[in-house]
Amino acid sequence: MADISLIFPDGNARSYPSGVTPAEVAADISVSLAKKAISAHVDGQHWDLQWPIPRDAAISINTMKDEAPALELIRHDLAHIMARAVQEIWPDVKVTIGPVIENGWYYDFDRAEPFTPEDLGRIEARMREIINARDPVTTEVWDRARAIAHYEQTGERYKVELVEAIPGDEPLRMYWHGGWQDLCRGPHLQHTGQVPADAFKLMSVAGAYWRGDSSRQMLQRIYGVAFQSRDKLKAYLNFLEEAERRDHRRLGREMDLFHMQEEAPGQVFWHPNGWTIYTELQDYMRRKQRVGGYREINTPQVVDRKLWEASGHWDKYQHHMFVVEVDESRDGENDDAAVKNKAQTRINALKPMNCPCHVQVFNQGLKSYRDLPLRLAEFGSCARFEPSGALHGIMRVRGFTQDDAHIFCTEAQIQDECARFIDFLAGVYRELGFPEFEIRFATRPEKRVGTDESWDYVEGALENAIKAVGRDYTLEPGDGAFYGPKLDFYLTDAIGRVWQCGTFQVDPNLPERLDASYIAQDGAKHRPYMLHRACLGSFERFIGILIEEHAGRLPFWLAPRQVVVASIVSDADDYVHEVVEALRARGVRAEADTRNEKINYKVREHSVGKVPVILACGPREIEQRSVSLRRLGEKATRTVALDEIVPELAAEATPPDMA
Repeated sequence: MADISLIFPDGNARSYPSGVTPAEVAADISVSLAKKAISAHVDGQHWDLQWPIPRDAAISINTMKDEAPALELIRHDLAHIMARAVQEIWPDVKVTIGPVIENGWYYDFDRAEPFTPEDLGRIEARMREIINARDPVTTEVWDRARAIAHYEQTGERYKVELVEAIPGDEPLRMYWHGGWQDLCRGPHLQHTGQVPADAFKLMSVAGAYWRGDSSRQMLQRIYGVAFQSRDKLKAYLNFLEEAERRDHRRLGREMDLFHMQEEAPGQVFWHPNGWTIYTELQDYMRRKQRVGGYREINTPQVVDRKLWEASGHWDKYQHHMFVVEVDESRDGENDDAAVKNKAQTRINALKPMNCPCHVQVFNQGLKSYRDLPLRLAEFGSCARFEPSGALHGIMRVRGFTQDDAHIFCTEAQIQDECARFIDFLAGVYRELGFPEFEIRFATRPEKRVGTDESWDYVEGALENAIKAVGRDYTLEPGDGAFYGPKLDFYLTDAIGRVWQCGTFQVDPNLPERLDASYIAQDGAKHRPYMLHRACLGSFERFIGILIEEHAGRLPFWLAPRQVVVASIVSDADDYVHEVVEALRARGVRAEADTRNEKINYKVREHSVGKVPVILACGPREIEQRSVSLRRLGEKATRTVALDEIVPELAAEATPPDMA
């Protein structure tokens, strides 16, 4: 058998017989490494310790300290261990597939009776028994005929179908965890005891059609999560609990902000409280953009397909667009809507983005180089078809409004405009409670338009702009748009989740397609560059982020219900209304609660609704011309003079850009 050369991470090479396994390589290096080894990487591929190495290759041995491969193996082995446990408890259950997913795994089962929470507990207990048994994990390669015969004999019809779907005569790898067997590409750990017995948990059961086909058998999918240690599992479960507490959908109900319903999937019905947040945020952005040199415009929501064809969106984006057909020949109320005159029918689309319409505004009238940069902003309402399974509260919707703007400028102005925008965005984020953000710089993709010289210049301009404002960035090579590089801006919320909100994109392509031009100093027509930019992204999504960031306890200036003035006794009702009017006169959103309820009941109710300040009024407060002040999240109350609390709350209610 010929020797092969294996190169190790330190650059040293050793000769081994062809077909040597990573387990044998680890044993050759040291007894200690052989005991700790869990897998290998061979020429960058994740390799089971039992798989032979047929050729010269670079190799590294993985242990449990190598997080990524360790987690992949732990989660993959747990999928098999769970399937084994299920079939040991209920032998009639049929197994299908069980892949690794983010934070864990799932496995789909065909079982007549639904799994219950008690069943999940039984499965977990049996899984731990299997882990503690330290059963060996072994692997073999079979041909298709042998695999089909095996699964037909064991009655695993889903596995038969999977084998038959594998193309060609590709050899099939079989794995055994103890005496239980599954079809799997691998790799896996070497025995069940290598899985941490206290670092996993079965989470839930859901329905799933076999192979994603709604005409096929409905299966039961069990989800599990797993980590390298009990502490990491505990931290993750605490994270889920905190995320649930902050879920904007639940808080939206408690705070009476919005609702969604099946007659308008992916679209938001804003209630007065939610619309207050929306308009306050929009007014804030309007003031910031006005000061920042932007001119606000408004463009149509329904636009003829001709514009989308000219911009290139019709061919590339039509599957995301809501198309509207209008028969222009109908001119009376008695026309039969079911009968269409095809010759007079115009095809329109609800705009999925604002950019082509902004070019139309730019194109009205002759523009000079003296007019540039021209910054056009719009709170543009857009509609995009998102699959129903992707919709998520107000975070992922079909109808949304962007704080969109486009800057028309010369090539020489790109760097200054980029630096100016980063500073603008930083100010907005800081005032909205996100002083830190991450910049990701996406550069030229393999398929692109434009010359290398142009890309060199524009990418250099963006990089220099980032450096000029003293910011760091993460490079994302090849992730730019086909027409130009871009910067994406990411926020990290209170529990560590990362959200992409802002963006800055350089685009010479759309002005070219839509024939935008300006008269340069040389008297000739030139194409402007178009800079796409947004700070918040969509208002809907950003409001969802704010709700979850603050767990519903929004900054006072943004809270929809800032103050509730509640009566302790009915004799205080007139004074309550006097306090409310005094606060409203100073711009505070205040409301009265004079219901015939106990004050503790009122406090609890308004605390659930996340009202920041509750002022209680009774006989003593009337006599002293004071209020009893209670802030959300604080148990203690204090008595404050009315002429003191009104200006104090008025100052807190002032938006940060006006303070």
